[in-house]
Amino acid sequence: MKLAGRTVAVTGARMADEFANIVRKMGGFPLVFPAQGIVKADDEAVAERLRELFAAPVDWFVLTTGFGTETLLEKAEAAGCRERLLELMKSTPIAARGYKTANALRKLGLAPEVRDDDGTTAGLFRELAARGPLAGKRVAVQLYGDPAAPLLGKLREAGAVCIELLPYLYVEPDPGPVDELLALLTEGKPDAVVFTSAVQVRNLQARAAATGRLEALRAFDGPTVAAAVGKVTEEALRDAGVRRVVVPEEERLGTALVELGRFFEAAGQSAG
Repeated sequence: MKLAGRTVAVTGARMADEFANIVRKMGGFPLVFPAQGIVKADDEAVAERLRELFAAPVDWFVLTTGFGTETLLEKAEAAGCRERLLELMKSTPIAARGYKTANALRKLGLAPEVRDDDGTTAGLFRELAARGPLAGKRVAVQLYGDPAAPLLGKLREAGAVCIELLPYLYVEPDPGPVDELLALLTEGKPDAVVFTSAVQVRNLQARAAATGRLEALRAFDGPTVAAAVGKVTEEALRDAGVRRVVVPEEERLGTALVELGRFFEAAGQSAG
């Protein structure tokens, strides 16, 4: 078991149960320190956007997260228009980022016409733009917790008219667990921290700065290993000055943990 005896923390609460099960099966000890808060958007605010969406035909439907896809349908149900939204999705070409979004669509009997090539929204935009000019196209965009997402800027620069669908928002996390993690990092613990989104990295860095503990993040130079579920999160870690990042080729939590296990195994072999 490649995580045998290792203490591994995760900063994403939504994946905590899955994370803990995998770490235990790999022989490790899981810890959870949520560094990201998520709240679902106000029903009426989403309903207003859905009315805008239904007002005219849409050329593309862009979906960026599985959770957002599911939450958008939940909000549509609350507004009494779930079936209408599903019909629109069935009749509109869909561009989807990430395997979780593709899985959410599969459960609905839908398949994306366009997929990202690297797990990022930048990759999704490249693939979408390669399908033809976006100028004048009406594009529905499911945002991922951030109303100022870079994807919107890229689409608008290309001349697209965007309908923003924001089914959930990122909020400040409870500082308690983040402070606990910073305290452990100051002590050179745990063996690894797994980040499941870029916002978790930014929140940890912001809390460290606000409490005068930026030196705690030096633990990621050694002995603590930082792992990212995907390339967007890896980029956030590198922007935060973390030079050693374990990241899988495929954006999955389980794959990230397997890659982390391989890292420790290789490090142990070289040390021996």
